[in-house]
Amino acid sequence: MLLPLAAAAGMIAAPAAILSAQTAPAADDPLRIPSDFSLLGEPNPNVRTATAIVNGHVITGTDVDQRVALVTSASRNQLGPEELQRLRMQVLRNLIDETLQIQAAEAQEITVEQSSIDSTYNNVAAENFGQDTKAMDEYLRSIGSSPASLKRQIQGELAWQRLLSRNVSPFVNVSEEEVNELLKRLEASRGTDEYRLGEIFLSATPENRATVLQTGQQIMEQLQQGGSFVAYARQFSEASTAAVGGDLGFVRLAQLPAELATVATEMQPGQLVGPIEIPGGFSILYLIDKRQVLMADPRDALLSLKQISIDFAPDTTQEAATARVEAFAAGVRSMRGCGDADTVAASLGANVVTNDQIRARSLPEQLQNIVLNLQLGQSTPPFGSIAEGVRVLMLCGRDDPKVEGGPSFDQLLNQLEDERINKRAQRYLRDLRNDAYIEYN
Repeated sequence: MLLPLAAAAGMIAAPAAILSAQTAPAADDPLRIPSDFSLLGEPNPNVRTATAIVNGHVITGTDVDQRVALVTSASRNQLGPEELQRLRMQVLRNLIDETLQIQAAEAQEITVEQSSIDSTYNNVAAENFGQDTKAMDEYLRSIGSSPASLKRQIQGELAWQRLLSRNVSPFVNVSEEEVNELLKRLEASRGTDEYRLGEIFLSATPENRATVLQTGQQIMEQLQQGGSFVAYARQFSEASTAAVGGDLGFVRLAQLPAELATVATEMQPGQLVGPIEIPGGFSILYLIDKRQVLMADPRDALLSLKQISIDFAPDTTQEAATARVEAFAAGVRSMRGCGDADTVAASLGANVVTNDQIRARSLPEQLQNIVLNLQLGQSTPPFGSIAEGVRVLMLCGRDDPKVEGGPSFDQLLNQLEDERINKRAQRYLRDLRNDAYIEYN
């Protein structure tokens, strides 16, 4: 945009006058940008457009739209215009990184066969649509995405994994002494807590810190409103665990950055926290599970349960239902163990279903502790509703888990190697960005 002549002349002031009026840049400002300055162009430049050419490869608006649809399909709430615009910009950045990763692999003559892409795509279909690939194809199209968009993302992940396997992994060394020392510390920490965490990591620099923080806060809002953590981790996380939905597996506090360790100790399973500032960026944490190091987890016990239930007719009054529940509860209390359950249940008009080999952790969390505290032949309090029926669970058998032997030498070795590969991968990607030729349309 051309400035009017008078306005342009006013901005070309004498250098001495400009310097005397400016506030000296802060000593810790690496760019030494004054606190008061005038923009000489459009405050909302064209770099915010949603298409780009990355080293000659065109990322179209359709590419962005279809990838955005993958993310928003995991959210239960409609995004506002500003939120959607921020999401589009983040998706564009992700597509640029993905393109750079594919190009870097191709430059090293690393190819990802179509058969490998299709195999991974079919595995995703099997997990979500019961082996029905066509059903997933139709679902992707129905949400405004496409099979091609998801396959492109799979290609990027496979290409990057293979590139790291050739150019990074062989040069990561973990000594036997390091692993043995970790094994000793692990044994010393027996009985302490360890945490299975999901993480979405967003890298940040002093220059883009505010923008990245805003992106993290927006992701957090969507997750709190029901968005899929796995879906957001796959699209946004810059850690190597993005390909597995951000799952870090079980880790101990000593393995985490101090900022994350402090937060993890206060979290409960199912809780989200973030964005948390750590060296190099921000993290959003999701506590998937929690257990004690080298100790058997009671929730892994295999249970044999009888489910005893009663149903209510649609026209049952609250008074009649209450009376029947009281009679049902009294009848259950009179049962003399599992051998007596079927006979008494029949007299109460109740149904009995036997469930063997039920892992305690598969029960709703509210019931887990109740059931695990039962003795053989004892039952939970009645639970349910008039609409869905009222039931109890009777414990008829329990096989407790054995004490954990802990991770093996090789497992710890792989874990340490993965951590170092991840750090080098982040530096590798930063170098690719720095060397890239990117045009925005």
